Amino acid sequence: MLNDELLRQSRIESVALSLREDIGDGDITARLIAPEARATGRVITREAAVIAGRRWVEEVFRQVDDTVVLHWQVQDGQTVVPDQVLFTFEGPARSLLTAERTALNWLQTLSGVATACASYARQVAHTKVRLLDTRKTLPGLRMAEKYAVTCGGCYNHRIGLWDAFLIKENHIAACGSIGAAVAEARRIGPGRPVEVETENLDELDQALSAGADIIMLDEFSLADMTTAVAQTAGRAKLEASGNINEQTLVPVAETGVDYISIGALTKHLRATDLSMRLN
Repeated sequence: MLNDELLRQSRIESVALSLREDIGDGDITARLIAPEARATGRVITREAAVIAGRRWVEEVFRQVDDTVVLHWQVQDGQTVVPDQVLFTFEGPARSLLTAERTALNWLQTLSGVATACASYARQVAHTKVRLLDTRKTLPGLRMAEKYAVTCGGCYNHRIGLWDAFLIKENHIAACGSIGAAVAEARRIGPGRPVEVETENLDELDQALSAGADIIMLDEFSLADMTTAVAQTAGRAKLEASGNINEQTLVPVAETGVDYISIGALTKHLRATDLSMRLN
C-alpha cells in the first residue's frame, strides 16, 4: 500500500530526474535575467479539474531554489473551475522560470489523473463498488499516479509485484492448478493478499475452493458476473476486469461486484491545461 515515506522517497527521486532532463547543465535562457531580480506570479487552471500534485510542485521548487515561497489556494482533491488561481509564488525570477515547466508538468499530469478518476467515480456513486487502478502506469510515475488516483476518489490495487499476489493464467499453468498456486502463495507469503484471475465460472469455483481472498472475473459477461456474485456470497471479494470503459462501467458495477479495475485511470492520460503568469 502507499504510505507517506514511500511517496516521499519516490517524489524526491522522480522530481530530481525530471529536473535533470529539463535543466541539464544549466538554464541558459534564465541567465538573461539579472541574478538579483525578483518576481511574483500565479498559476491558474484553464479548465475545470480535480487537483492533485501539490507536494510534487513544492519539491520542484525546493530542489531548484528553497527560497521560493508558494501560497496555495487549493487542496489536493479539490474541484476547480476555469481561470481559478491554484497558487501564487514569490522568489528569484531566474529560479521561478527555471522551475516553471517541470512544476506545471507534474501538476497537470497528476491533476489529469485525478480528474479522470473523479469522472468514473461519480458514475458509480450509487453502488458499493470500489474502482481500482492497475499497474498500467507511465514508467517511472507509478507512485505519483497512484496517489492522484486517490485524490479523484478511486482506490489503489497492488503497488507492484512485491506487495500482493495476483495469480494469472500463466502462473496457474506453471504451478499446475489454481489450488496449487494459492497453496504456494500462502506458504511463501503468509499474510499477503492472494488474488486469482479467472476466466469462467468453473475457475471461479476452483478459486473459491482454494481460499483466494480476491477473485478477478476477467471479461465475464454481465450474466456470469451476476451469477458469480450470488455463487460467491461473501466467501471472497470479486473484482471485475477487462475492457471496462465509461459505456460498460455502470452495468458492471450494478452486478454487485466489490471492485472494478480500470487501466484507463492511469494509462489514458489527458493533462489538465494550466498556465503560469509572472506579474
